Amino acid sequence: MLTDSALRELLDYSSTAPVLSVYLNTDVSTGAIDNYKLQLRNLLKHVDLPKDEDTIIGYFEREREWTGQSIAMFSCSSDHYFKAFPLAVPIRSRVHVSDQPYVKPLADLLDAYGGYGVALVDKQGARLFLFHLGELREQEGIMGDEIRQVKRGRSSSMPGRRGGAAGHARGTAELVDRNFKEAADFAVSFFEENHVRRVLLGGTEANVAQFRHALPKAWQSLIVGSFAVGMTASVNEVWERAMEIGRQAEERRENRLVQNLITSASKGKGGVLRLDDTLATVREGRVKTLVVQEGYHQPGYRCQGCGHLAVENLKTCPFCGGSFEQIPDAVELAVRKVMQDGGEVEIVHNNAELEKMKIGGLLRY
Repeated sequence: MLTDSALRELLDYSSTAPVLSVYLNTDVSTGAIDNYKLQLRNLLKHVDLPKDEDTIIGYFEREREWTGQSIAMFSCSSDHYFKAFPLAVPIRSRVHVSDQPYVKPLADLLDAYGGYGVALVDKQGARLFLFHLGELREQEGIMGDEIRQVKRGRSSSMPGRRGGAAGHARGTAELVDRNFKEAADFAVSFFEENHVRRVLLGGTEANVAQFRHALPKAWQSLIVGSFAVGMTASVNEVWERAMEIGRQAEERRENRLVQNLITSASKGKGGVLRLDDTLATVREGRVKTLVVQEGYHQPGYRCQGCGHLAVENLKTCPFCGGSFEQIPDAVELAVRKVMQDGGEVEIVHNNAELEKMKIGGLLRY
């Protein structure tokens, strides 16, 4: 399982020897297991790291449990380093060799599938779910006071008096309000503890609206959508419906993000575009949100002294005077640095405006 601590370890690990990173789609519903074993061997044909290749093939063919839809594996035989993470969501197969684990595909997964909180609500309580990278990580529930219904017809008391129809209606409404308030407070605690990045609500339109109103405004702003579903829905049904709504909301959010980036950069305040300017602000630790076109990679140069990244091969580093070495993908190192600094990485799919610039950053200052 890819936990936050495991991701941090991948981000912090580097070696003087080559690190082999392998991502492999293993969805058994779309192919036979033997086909994926053959695909893995084909991916490694052009890699000249025999010990690491043997380690990865050996793990995949003998030790791996066939669960999930993909797997990420990292090996550096010189350091006796090996990590493998089965993933519950699909990923494009690829290999990469560098002095650090290749984490850009994981940034894409975290952007698309990370930190989904779902609340199924009715007048009596809520079921809460945390989905992370396609897996159910946490599940809680809260049940308030039972809502009792009275039969329509003649009341034993005069309407409007306590115990009569109007009095019962007021009492029921107060009880429902209290249940929604308690459920909302419980949900906020659940979402905060689990570092939820976006929220989806399930239930009837009326119940969803009342629950939303009971949430603090800060959490209302994280709601990306809602859907009609019963309180007894299965986990799989909740996940499928949440992802359907979530993908649509994510596309709209990405489009707004790109527009915000372009506007900020054009004003010369709060944003930068294109690789050279973006690398400069990444080095300074100023990037709050790195925005990258899906699939974008670009060779670059890295100072062997201070790690400064550049698009062109400079004679000496302007910051420490060190010499530069060529690297296969400067974008990957920018992604890594922003994640190490606690920033967000947004991998954007199918946006025509970002395709022109490829990369940019919203700045902290």
